[in-house]
Amino acid sequence: MLDKPTTTPPHSDLGKAGLMEILDRQRAAHLAAGPLSAAARIEWLDRLIGLVVDNHDEIAHVLSVDFGGRSREATLLADVVSVLGSLKQAKANLEDWMQPVACAGMFPDAVARVEYHPLGVVGAISPWNFPFALSFAPLAGIVAAGNRCMIKPSELTPASSALIARMIASAFDASEIAVVTGGAETGRAFAELPFDHLLFTGSGSVGRHVMRAAADNLVPVTLELGGKCPVIVSKRASISDAAARILTVKTLNAGQICLAPDFVLLPEGQVDAFTEAAGRAVAAMYPTLLSNPDYTSIINRRHFDRLRGYLDDARAKGATVTELNPAGESFDGNACRLPPTLVADVSDDMEVMQDEIFGPILPIRTYGDVEEAISYVNTKPTPLALYYFGAGDEERRVLDRTRSGGVTVNDVMTHAFVEELPFGGAGPSGVGAYHGKAGFLNFSHARSIYHQSKAVEAEYMLRPPFGEPMRAFLKTAITR
Repeated sequence: MLDKPTTTPPHSDLGKAGLMEILDRQRAAHLAAGPLSAAARIEWLDRLIGLVVDNHDEIAHVLSVDFGGRSREATLLADVVSVLGSLKQAKANLEDWMQPVACAGMFPDAVARVEYHPLGVVGAISPWNFPFALSFAPLAGIVAAGNRCMIKPSELTPASSALIARMIASAFDASEIAVVTGGAETGRAFAELPFDHLLFTGSGSVGRHVMRAAADNLVPVTLELGGKCPVIVSKRASISDAAARILTVKTLNAGQICLAPDFVLLPEGQVDAFTEAAGRAVAAMYPTLLSNPDYTSIINRRHFDRLRGYLDDARAKGATVTELNPAGESFDGNACRLPPTLVADVSDDMEVMQDEIFGPILPIRTYGDVEEAISYVNTKPTPLALYYFGAGDEERRVLDRTRSGGVTVNDVMTHAFVEELPFGGAGPSGVGAYHGKAGFLNFSHARSIYHQSKAVEAEYMLRPPFGEPMRAFLKTAITR
């Protein structure tokens, strides 16, 4: 295990020139070495796996320091076990993913194939809510595809960012994988670098700036954003089961998850039943909240005040606000802990229904017919995920009539844990996808290779003068 950081991490607060120097070094190394062999890629993945395993205790510690209290077990699940799953799955499958794909040629002896080549140097900007998961898990696809990488973790989790930097520097040369730390200025300069691909995970507002900066260098981007992920609960669904599953994820990391449910659409007349079931679910998970090691604090005072502001605005506009506080504890905000809170009777002019919440606040709306619920979801920007509790023909209607990055049916967020499923948004919730083979493909260049036929027809097909044989060919080829 690495010691707790006492010095500035490597590659900290570099200016644009310093960042460019690392990028140039990685690009030169990539061009000099050529595509990494499968064995080399597996060895890099083994290094990453070893880093995560050897430092899992320190990962849990620094995340709790950064959050002012974060569940150790939740951290080990979300920022360690999930990462190991991504890295191990890539290691097990990359040789198959690397195989060329044969295609039909224009002539019998022509050879056509697609080869998957590394892009070169990939930049990755990771967020504060799951800093290790969202720095290391993308490396599964990036490294499996044979790329080098520069990572810029968030300045809002400085202890975690410093540990990420020291972990990577202990196992990789800066020409292979490098971590650069620093504040907003470093982040802006990083997004302006001429990478071969840029991955950003974070808010849509920042994503727009990242995409704009990347466009100046025509850098292709993968944007993993967020949005207001809806939950539609069918009239036939178990309210108790739905409430327990929804509140499980809404309280995980105190709701500071891009995939957390952002509002619930309940059948008319079910608000009281849902509220009671949600209260039971929270009490079973968190008998107390203020000093409970399983419950996570809000990341900082600014975000805590933002969430309290949502509740004040909702109350002022007529919402019914219900704290789920099993022990009846008094929250003064000193610990930046916020109890799970339901907000019923919401209207679209409330801030809680306009912004992505990123906290343990859950608005509730009701609907009469599922078509009403579908129509309401479709008035909102496309979310990163949609959740549906129900079955049968109605499930198919919801899937066919809505748009989202991914979907989980009869649970929340679990589609993101299946490595074989592409993870990504659509429209305002993101561009591109990764996880599993989708990540390998996302960070590869599908290169077309064609060996021309030796047939005379192949040589003369495009060469004038065009005579009667060509006219006869065109006549037979241009048909319905």
